[in-house]
Formats: sequence, C-alpha cells, structure tokens
Amino acid sequence: MTNSTGKADIIASVDENGPAHYDIEIERISTDNGENRNMVIRITDKRLLEKTGGIVQGMSGSPIIQNKKLVGAVTHVFVNEPDRGYGILAERMLEVSDAVYAERSNQAA
Repeated sequence: MTNSTGKADIIASVDENGPAHYDIEIERISTDNGENRNMVIRITDKRLLEKTGGIVQGMSGSPIIQNKKLVGAVTHVFVNEPDRGYGILAERMLEVSDAVYAERSNQAA
C-alpha cells in the first residue's frame, strides 16, 4: 500500500466557485474495516470548516489526494463529529470494480 497516514487533501465543490482542494489529515488506515471504511479522515482546512462545518451531504465520492496521487474517496461522516469521517481506499474501489465487471461478464456469457 503506497498511501499512509498524514496530510492529504480532498477535492470538493461546496459553493458556486466549483471544485477546490481542502486540507485533511488521514488519521488511520485499515484494510479490514469493511468495504468502504478503510480510512479515518479529519478535515483540517479552516476554509472548509467555516463554510460547511466539516463533511456534509454531497461530499461522498470526493477524491482524496496524497502526494499528488489518488488514494481514495470520502464515504461517510461521523454523525457526532462532522469534521471527521471515513474514506475508501482506491485499491478497494478497483477490487470492487473488477468483481462487478467479472460478475457481469459471467452473466452475459
């Protein structure tokens, strides 16, 4: 796995200005935490916290970028901590995509 805990950013559209990069921290990575909860993330960007208070509806799927590479996407917010949430690893997204493709190919045959 090439991604790690530490600084990263998400790309999200939260206003009429369109997509922007916002600072986050990847606090924890786990490959055995369910299908779409592989990372715990915290919003650290003051602009985003002022605009939204944290992760809000519509941010699911926002790309998580670390070291100029896609490492995952936002999936869930912690209900009682809107500045924290979960993300899915890009590797997991590819695994699921491959499995869906294989299943559809088998059904078509």
